[in-house]
Amino acid sequence: TLYDYLLQLNRDAEETFSELVTRMAIQEGITEQLKAENQMEWVGRMNNIRNRATEIVNNEIIYI
Repeated sequence: TLYDYLLQLNRDAEETFSELVTRMAIQEGITEQLKAENQMEWVGRMNNIRNRATEIVNNEIIYI
């Protein structure tokens, strides 16, 4: 049914988003140490990563 399809699509999108954010943060060297030492930089960089991950998920999963 449509409901089941949308539910699975949502699960896939959330899983992909989470994996992308984690991989990008590791790749860009964003650590808990950075979070402790410079919270504003950490927040800015994580927001940037989340925005990019959202764009990727939207383009590759949601709006295909």
